[in-house]
Amino acid sequence: MKILDKIILVLFSILILIISVVMLLLIFGVVNFATIAELYARIIASNTVTNITVAILAVCIILAIKAIFFGGSNNQDNGIKGEGILMQNEAGKLLISKETIENLVSGVANGFENTQSVTTKVMVDSDNTLRVFLTLMVLPNAVINELSMNLQKRIKEVVKNVTDLEIKSIDIKIKNITTPEENKEI
Repeated sequence: MKILDKIILVLFSILILIISVVMLLLIFGVVNFATIAELYARIIASNTVTNITVAILAVCIILAIKAIFFGGSNNQDNGIKGEGILMQNEAGKLLISKETIENLVSGVANGFENTQSVTTKVMVDSDNTLRVFLTLMVLPNAVINELSMNLQKRIKEVVKNVTDLEIKSIDIKIKNITTPEENKEI
């Protein structure tokens, strides 16, 4: 959210809070309408306060029009961004979908000889970095610690080379140890 949008939200929240409190006080009889009318008459009687009030109301009207009709410069991009990573350069925009990155990671993991049944999930953080969750089965002769370190290193290299994106973390879950025959039956 842009800073101007945050300011608009805070101003309108305060304004609605004040209006709501005054209305509740009127409804429950804590304050009568004559008191509110008298306070309004005092504000109007003072030219300085009137000028400030008019200026504040004019700013609120402008901010309301901005919020209603010009909600945000990248509202369209926000819908796209949830599907992957939206990159932009002087020539245009590029959306790299999460499925593309998942397929890339799965391809790297399947390329290791001791891995089987690889499933991948990719999460995109707000700073356009990736978190990768890899679930796989390994063969009995695999050295799991060495395999996972090699997988993490290779996946980071390939994703960086192909997409120019940074991976924040790669979490690997070894689902089971299997034999090649068991995997063929599955």
